[in-house]
Amino acid sequence: MNWRDRITIDPTVLAGKPVIRGTRLAVDLILSLLGQGWSEGDLLRNYPGLAHEDVGACLQYASEVLQAEKVYPLSPA
Repeated sequence: MNWRDRITIDPTVLAGKPVIRGTRLAVDLILSLLGQGWSEGDLLRNYPGLAHEDVGACLQYASEVLQAEKVYPLSPA
């Protein structure tokens, strides 16, 4: 599965934040809830339009963004 099939970025929806296609559920909301201890089952119960594949796409999106992040070490003082 490719996250691009399930995640969209549109400047007219939530100010361009990445969202699950066809919803106003932001990727960062889903990741935040998972980080707070929600299970996938909790997400699916509380957001009926959400699918297992959507949760996976959020995780894939986050992984790809973090892999592209550039980190520059501080020079020693």
